[in-house]
Amino acid sequence: MATLFVSDLHLDDARPHIVADFERFCAGEARKADALYVLGDLFEAYVGDDDDAPLNARIADALRGTTDAGVPVRYLAGNRDFLLGEDYASRCGMELLSDGSVIDLCGTPTLILHGDVLCTDDTAYLEFRRQVRDPGWQAAFLARPLAERRAFAAQARDASRAHTSSTNMAIMDVSAAAVEGAMRNAGVARMIHGHTHRPAIHDFMLDGAPAQRIVLGDWYEQGSVLRVDRDAVELRGLAT
Repeated sequence: MATLFVSDLHLDDARPHIVADFERFCAGEARKADALYVLGDLFEAYVGDDDDAPLNARIADALRGTTDAGVPVRYLAGNRDFLLGEDYASRCGMELLSDGSVIDLCGTPTLILHGDVLCTDDTAYLEFRRQVRDPGWQAAFLARPLAERRAFAAQARDASRAHTSSTNMAIMDVSAAAVEGAMRNAGVARMIHGHTHRPAIHDFMLDGAPAQRIVLGDWYEQGSVLRVDRDAVELRGLAT
C-alpha cells in the first residue's frame, strides 16, 4: 500500500464534478492507503467550523468514511482554509498538523507544508497572510455573523484573482532560497508541498547531497494525487 498526498482541491459548489471526484476518491483508492495527507486548500473558501453549508457536510462524510475504514487522514491548513479547526476535523475523523511538520515517509524524513510561506518574493500576499493568521484577527472574524463572513470570503476570492492576474508568475512561485532554508532548518532531504499548482518532482543537490522537492497538483479540472511507497514515488491523476 502507498501513502497518498493531495492538495489544492478548492472544493466548491461551482465545480460539482470535482466534488464528486473527491467523494469517489475517498470511497475508493483512499480506503486502501496506508494514510492520506491533505496539504491545504481542501475548500475554495472556509469561514469557520460553524458553517452549515451542505458541501462542508458532504466532505466531512466522505473523509469520515475513509477514517472509519481504518485509514489515518492528516490535514494541514492552506491559504484558503486556515480557519478549519478541531470541531470540523473531529467530524471528519482527521488529525490536524502544523504547517511545516516533518514525517517519516517510508523511512525518509520528509518536510510537508502547504507551500505559501515559500513564496517569499510575493510580499503583498505574505503581508495578508500575517494578518489573517493572527489569533486576534481570527477570533474577531469568527465572532462575526456567518453571512458577513461568507461575503468577506467572496470578496477575498475576487481580490485573490485580481492579484494573481496582475502579478508576475515568477513572483508567485517558491523561492529557491526559501526552499533550501526550510529543508536545512528541518534537517531533511525531501519536501512535499502544494499551493503553486505546478505539479512536478524536482531532484537537485542541497549542500552537496541529493535532495527532492515534490509539488502537488491542483484539482480545478481533474484530480492530482501523489503516491509514495518504499519502491516508488508517483505523481499523477486519480486511479481509474
